[in-house]
Amino acid sequence: MPNHLLDSQLTTLLQSDKTLLEKTRFPIVTVSSTFREDLKQFHGMDHDPFMRDIVFSRAHFSMAFAVAVHTWMSSGADQECPLSEKITAPCDAKTAWLVDPTNYVRSEDWSKIQSTEYIGRKLARNAFLKWVKDQIDTFARNRLPITTAITPPLLHLFEHVEKPIISMHYEAGNILGGIGKRVVQVVTDPHVRDQYLTLSHLKNMRYCVMDEKTKQDFLEKAAIFGKDVDPNRIIVTGPPIDPRVVAARQKKNAFSLKKRPLRLCITTGGLGTNKEEIREMLSLLFDLLRKRPAHIQVLCYGGTNHDFTTMIQDVARDERVAISPLEDDSAPFRLIHGKHIVGLNEQLITYGFAWADGFISKPSGDMAYDAAAAGCFLLFLAPWGEWERNIQEVFEQRGIGRRAQVQHIKEQIELLASPLTQHHESWFAKAQQNALDLPPLFLNGAKKILTVAKEWK
Repeated sequence: MPNHLLDSQLTTLLQSDKTLLEKTRFPIVTVSSTFREDLKQFHGMDHDPFMRDIVFSRAHFSMAFAVAVHTWMSSGADQECPLSEKITAPCDAKTAWLVDPTNYVRSEDWSKIQSTEYIGRKLARNAFLKWVKDQIDTFARNRLPITTAITPPLLHLFEHVEKPIISMHYEAGNILGGIGKRVVQVVTDPHVRDQYLTLSHLKNMRYCVMDEKTKQDFLEKAAIFGKDVDPNRIIVTGPPIDPRVVAARQKKNAFSLKKRPLRLCITTGGLGTNKEEIREMLSLLFDLLRKRPAHIQVLCYGGTNHDFTTMIQDVARDERVAISPLEDDSAPFRLIHGKHIVGLNEQLITYGFAWADGFISKPSGDMAYDAAAAGCFLLFLAPWGEWERNIQEVFEQRGIGRRAQVQHIKEQIELLASPLTQHHESWFAKAQQNALDLPPLFLNGAKKILTVAKEWK
């Protein structure tokens, strides 16, 4: 297996990850992206800062990393991370370690990884292709070539791991559970995909779900599939939120909206979804940026999507709006973009969740749950699938989110920022307060997931 990797450094990294997984208290696996250059830097190797990561999903990275960070911070670790200029949390590989087998796909399978990202990006940018994708979603997911590509490195990495493995992606969980490993599979949305049920009858599989409704949906769907599932193996934990995101809510106060411009964070997903919606909104929002006194401040998150970032830069140039440094939190307009998911995730926590009053985003499992946990309201862009419509419903029912009126976003923001009556607060203030009043279920998921793994003897 190691002899077929893309370069010799990866052989060393693979063995290092394998050893760390065998020794750590909480082994964690996801399927989200490549972050090989960051791993090389972590282990003191030569690395290429200009090599772009391949990213399928920010959510599957950020959720897995949130569980690791919770462990590191709870253990009292004070070891400085070798990526300290990127990661603002301590790092203790003895307590938790995270891997993504995508980093170690064999050279002969690498084209499968590239084609999977390519297909995902095309779907994210083409309305007709997305419609086709919606019609054949399960078929497409079951036929994408990534499974055969990640299986060899995944089996190699976890060959000698005996502890319960926390899995953030059903592909990894099913592969490992299929060979008898104990797997704590996190169902990352309030939606039960068919793939989660594949091994649900096995006693070596436990499932962490968002809420009681998702648990009931899981059991009902299992019964329809003829699966005999012990309800005690389906545990309600809530979503895995990075403790640094939860801590951001301590600095939020709905009353501050009356004293300064509204702080908005506009985000895309790992594959660059909602590009045209965001393009259409930006020109309208820039009108509010120009008003004196300023009505809003905007931070955009483009991720690793170069074309998305270029689009934002082009619109800003055409509208004669300057893009300020990230460190200037009083600036009218800023942009988070780059080549590496690790650093981008940290920037989104530091400059996005800790700063924003509200997010304009599709209702994805990571962005919506993180934003609400950070004490932010939500304006939703078009959802990517049924699971995101479920997420949107969760936050609409709690009075935290509502659909963004893209073509009339300027009027919508001005209306929602105004008091409903002379003696009442605005919708934004009320929605932010609702986010600040969220019950513990929405904040403590990472801790509860770790407890499931810890108590599995």
